[in-house]
Amino acid sequence: MKRRAVVTGIGCVTPIGTNTREFADSLYAGRIGVGRLTVFDAEHYPVQIAAEVRNWDVSQVGLNPAQWQNCPRQTSFAMGAGLQAAHQASLADARIDPSRFGVYLGCGEPFEDFTAFTRAVHDTQRSQQPFVEHALRIFDPDAEREYEPDMPAMHLARLLHAGGPVANCVSACVSSTQAIGEACRMIQFDEADVMLCGGAHSTINPFGVTGFQRLSALSTRNDDPQGAVRPFDADRDGFVIGEGAALFVVEELEHARRRGAEILGEITGYGSGQDAYRVTDTHPEGRGAVKAMQRALQDANLVPDQINYINAHGTGTPLNDRVETLAIKQAFGQQAYHIPVSSTKSMLGHATTACGAIELAVCLLSLQSGVIPPTMNHDSPDPDCDLDYVPKQPREVACRHLLTNNVAFGGQNAALIVSRFDESSPATVRVRWAA
Repeated sequence: MKRRAVVTGIGCVTPIGTNTREFADSLYAGRIGVGRLTVFDAEHYPVQIAAEVRNWDVSQVGLNPAQWQNCPRQTSFAMGAGLQAAHQASLADARIDPSRFGVYLGCGEPFEDFTAFTRAVHDTQRSQQPFVEHALRIFDPDAEREYEPDMPAMHLARLLHAGGPVANCVSACVSSTQAIGEACRMIQFDEADVMLCGGAHSTINPFGVTGFQRLSALSTRNDDPQGAVRPFDADRDGFVIGEGAALFVVEELEHARRRGAEILGEITGYGSGQDAYRVTDTHPEGRGAVKAMQRALQDANLVPDQINYINAHGTGTPLNDRVETLAIKQAFGQQAYHIPVSSTKSMLGHATTACGAIELAVCLLSLQSGVIPPTMNHDSPDPDCDLDYVPKQPREVACRHLLTNNVAFGGQNAALIVSRFDESSPATVRVRWAA
């Protein structure tokens, strides 16, 4: 029989809160984390807005910032979220077999700011000095090593003495969703007892902003950052790049019970599906997303009317929101019209490979509070997007089973279902925010 995977720790570093208490308060207040871009000088870029993590460094989780200065932003976010989750789960006090404790993250490719390098190339051409000599002076091999996408997972494994399976998934915007789903599979099929899983990313850099802008995927509302992300709204014009991390301690139910861990929820369903269509376009009928949601329902042994809330991918692009709406209708039938759906990217921006993990954190917090977050900036109905998108105001909902859905470039789709754990057990079921 398949073992059960429960969540015993949550940590997050996001544009609207750098711990779970701040994050939850901001979600339910409808705070929008989008503003003028400050990570680099974007004065001459067509897109000058982003959802940045501000006022954060690793000292807030007890690490020395000087030792992490060569790391990209996503590593800092992953360290923060991972150590918060480990602290909430009381892993330091637990007797865990290191060989049964693993890490599975969904972190994408970080990119350096190549502005200084470009200037050096220009100087090289002007002074006739060899290009390679300039490159050797500019690039730091220690810093370059840190730009491998698997480095956050490796650092967390070292810090937490996780000697079990350690991996990183890169499948665009479903990376962290798949990482969490696969980590749960490892627990369910007895490959591990405890997994630290989730994701982190930042593409707020010249390469990321330019690339997404050239794909016509970004909002150009530079003069209205707070109103830029408009999921499912008739006037939507693209997403805003975000960043951040969310990580979870997930463990086998009996393992959590034996050590008296507080159980915050249970991952009951995971499904994935591939469009097999185009690299940058979803299938017009959303067939991969439909399969992912249907398979998550089957995995959880649930039927559509048992889902109380859907946290949508909801990027705010014209194509995604229309096709995702259609996919939800196909997966849930007429019940789709009775399930509240919201997009928290309206507040958080699009954290690319980390978005699924952050949105799972939203669902876990909603399980605990009985309140679902709104879709901000939803002002004008779109006939093609005709579901209940919880516009502008949070809503009290009897939360038992919640689904989060993600869609990615390349055609990959993934969905997770998190359920309230209410089975009689030694574990105490109550809200406990990570500091």
